[in-house]
Amino acid sequence: MLPVILGAACCLPARAEIPLGTVAGSDLAFEGMFQVDGYRFDNDVLDLDGRADGRDRATGVRRLELVLKGSGPRGLSWVLGYDAENESYLDNNLSWSFGGDGAATHTLLVGQSKQPNSMEELSSSRNNDFIAKAAATGTYAVGRRLGASWSYDAGSHGATAGWFGRNLDNEVHGAGYGLRTWWAPVKGDGRVLHLGLSHVGRDTEDDRLRLRARPNADFAQRLVDSGTLSDVDRLATTGVEALWIGGPLKLQGEYFRASGDRTGSGSYDTGGGYASVLWNPGGETWGYRGGLPRTRVGDAGLWQLGLRYDQIDLDDGAVRGGRMEAWTVGMNWYWRKNAKLMLNYVDVASRRTDAASGAMIDDDPSIIEARLQLHW
Repeated sequence: MLPVILGAACCLPARAEIPLGTVAGSDLAFEGMFQVDGYRFDNDVLDLDGRADGRDRATGVRRLELVLKGSGPRGLSWVLGYDAENESYLDNNLSWSFGGDGAATHTLLVGQSKQPNSMEELSSSRNNDFIAKAAATGTYAVGRRLGASWSYDAGSHGATAGWFGRNLDNEVHGAGYGLRTWWAPVKGDGRVLHLGLSHVGRDTEDDRLRLRARPNADFAQRLVDSGTLSDVDRLATTGVEALWIGGPLKLQGEYFRASGDRTGSGSYDTGGGYASVLWNPGGETWGYRGGLPRTRVGDAGLWQLGLRYDQIDLDDGAVRGGRMEAWTVGMNWYWRKNAKLMLNYVDVASRRTDAASGAMIDDDPSIIEARLQLHW
C-alpha cells in the first residue's frame, strides 16, 4: 500500500488537487492526503508508547484523507470527505456564497464542518507548522460537527456564527453554538496583523466531561487528565488569538479559558495556550484569507524552521487533572507542493497527582518525531 501511494504521489503534478472536469455546471476535483509518523520516546515515568512490548517508539499512518468536491454554479459548493485510516468523516457539506466583487462575501453552510473556534484548528492540516497541534488546541477546540453556519468576510475583518450537534461518526455529542470574529488592522502582501476572539458553548453528553491532553505527540499516551466528571451540565470555552506576518517571519499565539458548569459543586475552570514563531529562510512569506494564514509553496519548494511553547492547566479545586508545558523545535521541507517532510523535537515538563496514592508525580519526557506527508 505505502509503495503504491509514494509512487503515485511522485508522479502527480505539483498542485493541490486533481481536476475531474465539469458536471452540471459544477467543477469537480479530487483531493487526498497521506501522513505517516514515527516517534522515538525518551520516557520518564509513564510509558508513552503504551504497549506491553517495552518499545520506546511508535510508527504508523496518521491520516489517509480522500475528498471529492465541487464548485459552482452560482456560488454553490459542496464537499465529501472521509479519512480511511481513522474511519471517520471529514467535511461533508453544502455551501452557498454570495456578494464579493468589492463587497463583503457571505457564506451559508449546512452539513459537517469545523466549528468557528481556534485559528490552529481551522487551518488546513496539510500546512500544520508542527507535527502535532498544541495541547490546548487539541483539548479545547471543537472540531467537525453537523450543523449550520453563516460567515461574513470583508477582507480585513469577518465573523462566523453557527449551531452544531453531533458528528457524522456519532462519536461526539452535545449540541451548542460557536462564534468567531476577527480583524486584520494591517493587511498587505507579506505584512499582516490579525486579532481574533471566539466563544463556544455546548451541552455535555449525560452531564459527563473529561479533559485530557497528549504531550504533543499524536500516538502517545496522555500525560494530564481531569478524569470523568459526572456533574457537568455545560462547557463554555473562550479563545483569543493573534497573528503577525512580517515577510518570512510568522508569530502566532492563542489562549483558551474553559468553564464547566457543575451542578452543586461550583464550576470547573481550566485553561491553556501556545505561542509559536516560524521562519522561512528562503525569504518566502504567507498569504492571508478569511482570517487564516495560508502557506505558499513555489516550484522550488519551501524550507521552514519553527519554535513553539505551549501549556495547559487542568487543575482546579478538588479536580487535579495536572499541568503540562512543552517546547517544540521543528523543521519542515516542502519538496514540492504535494510532498512534505517534518522533523520535531519536543521537551515536556508535567506534574499530576496520582489518583490512588495522592502523591505528586513529575513526568518530564522528550520525543523525537518525524512525518512524511503526501497530498494531491
